[in-house]
Amino acid sequence: MGVADTDVESLRIVYAGTPDFAVPALQALIDGGHAPVAVYTQPDRPAGRGRKLRPGPVKQVAEAAGLPVVQPESLKSAEAQAELAAWRPDILIVAAYGLILPRAVLAIPPLGGLNIHASLLPRWRGAAPIHRAILAGDEETGVCLMQMAPGLDAGPVHACRRVPITPETTTGELHDVLAREGAELLVEQLPTIAAGASAPWPQDDAQASYARKLEKQEAWMDWSQPAAALDRQVRAFNPWPVAQAGWQGQALRVYAATPLEVAANATPGTIMDACPEGVDVATGDGILRLRTVQLPGRRPVAAADWARNADLPGQTLTGAV
Repeated sequence: MGVADTDVESLRIVYAGTPDFAVPALQALIDGGHAPVAVYTQPDRPAGRGRKLRPGPVKQVAEAAGLPVVQPESLKSAEAQAELAAWRPDILIVAAYGLILPRAVLAIPPLGGLNIHASLLPRWRGAAPIHRAILAGDEETGVCLMQMAPGLDAGPVHACRRVPITPETTTGELHDVLAREGAELLVEQLPTIAAGASAPWPQDDAQASYARKLEKQEAWMDWSQPAAALDRQVRAFNPWPVAQAGWQGQALRVYAATPLEVAANATPGTIMDACPEGVDVATGDGILRLRTVQLPGRRPVAAADWARNADLPGQTLTGAV
């Protein structure tokens, strides 16, 4: 740690984040009178049909608040590290920044780096902790303030908040809850951390699990899997990359579904029935009722609406097209 008895009111913060998850914590710092002296975020990326450069959510909030924005491609060079040091930060607060922070960067602020991580460490270290928690069927997750250290999300932990995962929770919903909880936890704990009075506890590496980055091919549904596992896949991949199945040579996207604990008695992937509540599909164990789907080039609709325009019972959904 370093700087004992630092006054949180005079704390010089450099904030580093890029996507929506990092916005609530930045806004909380600004609203609480702890506006960063600089905000680091990834360079603008091409987006949309025109592939025009688009600023990320954190940059938009920082610029609206009149804060200096810095967008290096990397922090590995001596020049980038000298630029960071020139801001004379007491602490570097990081949330979903997306760039590797070398040991030399973490050594610049006397209070080091503080990371807002969306899991109950040491469970789900890595890039996709929210998705992996839902996919695994975890009944709870949370957000932690971690003192940054060499290694993947392996530093000691200052504080955590727990959040339940219900049978209906999607990644999109959980993302927003954890972002808000992380912001509140940061503001709550920052005075203690700034004063050097926090005593972070070491993680048990033996209990660690790895939340690897999502790949688009993971979105394809394997109908030989149990209905409960497919339901978790649908919820974990909503809003991205969205679970999908092959139907008549097209990719059918599935946004919402419900597992039914009834015997399918049919080949997995077979559409068993279409009713006002949805479209029932046989799986390796039980039936998955599709509730919201999307055909290519169309908007998402209730599965019952899709069924009205197609004679679905007896047809088959595949794992790819």
